[in-house]
Amino acid sequence: MKSFRKELWFNVPTRRAFINITGQVDECLRESGVRQGLALVNAMHITASVFINDDESGLHHDYEVWLEKLAPHEPVSQYRHNGYEDNADAHLKRQVMGREVVVAITDGKLDFGTWEQIFYGEFDGGRKKRVLVKIIGE
Repeated sequence: MKSFRKELWFNVPTRRAFINITGQVDECLRESGVRQGLALVNAMHITASVFINDDESGLHHDYEVWLEKLAPHEPVSQYRHNGYEDNADAHLKRQVMGREVVVAITDGKLDFGTWEQIFYGEFDGGRKKRVLVKIIGE
């Protein structure tokens, strides 16, 4: 069995963003040489997320509005976690959106359903963060 590991690095200048990373994960799959197996893609920071959904701007806007209703950034005084940083809302948003995804690999391709894409979700930008891509298989 083959095993492949690569880190993808992001430095998002805005506080929040959704970035389609499907192409970067595809490139990792090509580098790995795996034809049948699994790809794990996970955020390596507690205020960021990796998730699968449609790459449609209206949906991304809806996520932004919905997440801000669930865990508004301000007033920052509403959270006990805030102190050194004002990112308690980012931790909560990450919890809702998820840490990782696992995608089947079939015949050397990511085995997606219709419209599925992989996204990096940033909820406390302005510094360097990483995503782990771990691919195993034959």
